[in-house]
Amino acid sequence: PEDQKMFDLVMPEGMEPLELFRVLARSERVFPRFMRAGVLDRGPIPIRDREIVIHRTTALCGAEYEWGVHVTAFWRPLGLGEDVLAATVNAQWDDPVFDDRQQSLVRMCDEFHRTNDLSDDAYRSLQQYYDERQILELIYTVGMYHAVSFLVRGLRLAPEPFGARFDQFAPTAGAEDSSGVG
Repeated sequence: PEDQKMFDLVMPEGMEPLELFRVLARSERVFPRFMRAGVLDRGPIPIRDREIVIHRTTALCGAEYEWGVHVTAFWRPLGLGEDVLAATVNAQWDDPVFDDRQQSLVRMCDEFHRTNDLSDDAYRSLQQYYDERQILELIYTVGMYHAVSFLVRGLRLAPEPFGARFDQFAPTAGAEDSSGVG
């Protein structure tokens, strides 16, 4: 019953809980901590920006399961555009498909993924769009979705049947995949 209450908080009515949640629910210690650590509420970050961060982070980590769930649950309903979605998998942070604000987010994800740090230039770029509280939440989101990526990859979770797949957004023939994703 306690697990079902947590499932009900995050799952649409009538939808089975995600495989990730069902697996984590096997641990009475990990599951409640995981569920309380999330950032999918209406926090200080615009949902579109949050999803850019989640998609880029999970793509960089090769976490197709989580990336695909977010495509279906958030990206497509928000109408964020297939070109930007594909770029979260295949492009560099400075790709012109991203606007300046999105570039600052993708750059943050890329730097944390590559170096476990954020350069002063990248931080200043974020400051153009976000206050200190928002930057804290953005950094937390990158870290949280690295952890989620480790979980779904380490547990070998197959993509949800409804989830998008990386290969649906493969670079066009002859294009170089410079992101290292996939």
